[in-house]
Amino acid sequence: MHRGSPWTEIRVVAETGSTNDDVAALARAGAPAGLVLVAEAQTAGRGRLDRTWTAYARSGLTFSVLLRPASIATDRWGWLPLLTGIAVATAVREVAGIDAVLKWPNDVLVGGEKLAGILVQRVEPDAAVIGIGLNVTATTDQLPPGATSLVEHDSTTTDRNTVLFAVLRELAISYQSWIDHDGDAEASGISPRYRELCSTLGHPVRVELGGGTVLTGLAESVDTRGQLVVDGTHISAGDVLHVRR
Repeated sequence: MHRGSPWTEIRVVAETGSTNDDVAALARAGAPAGLVLVAEAQTAGRGRLDRTWTAYARSGLTFSVLLRPASIATDRWGWLPLLTGIAVATAVREVAGIDAVLKWPNDVLVGGEKLAGILVQRVEPDAAVIGIGLNVTATTDQLPPGATSLVEHDSTTTDRNTVLFAVLRELAISYQSWIDHDGDAEASGISPRYRELCSTLGHPVRVELGGGTVLTGLAESVDTRGQLVVDGTHISAGDVLHVRR
């Protein structure tokens, strides 16, 4: 951890159910911002929309961080998942030599397959727990359909420490810029960077909104709150499928 980094402590455990649940409990108990919890194996992790996320021991990176952006208006917290996606994709590009992109809001894709997932939870009035799961050495037979790993794309490194510190470094940079600009995604450069990396924008999509509701149309932009705009409709949460033209 370098000087000026927001990360104050890195804990590593052999196995846990969910790093997000563990860090959320610590946040409620008053843990300070900057805690990073890494699990060698995770047995009951959760992704967006209550999907499960499990990890074979030492086959990937499974970790959660605790941040307390108390100075930022809560209506701007919607950018936390997106700026985390930027950090993960940028780190993968830099240390693995792989052209990772983002699917709204924050799935990290390589070759159209999911490399990493991110889940952000607000657990206290001023606390955010950010969970990241990234496949490193998992092989095809260990991965669910539609998923991939660094080793499957001839990554220049599969050293998990190297990837972990790269992600933490990029997350610190994006987060600090967002904080310095009072959560303004455009002024901080977060929004322009997100648009560069997001493969969803400019393409036709099918969005499952829950309750059987489906929206199809062109993914036009991301608004000031980080919501996806599809044919003029602003979407805060949903499962996005890229549709072939």
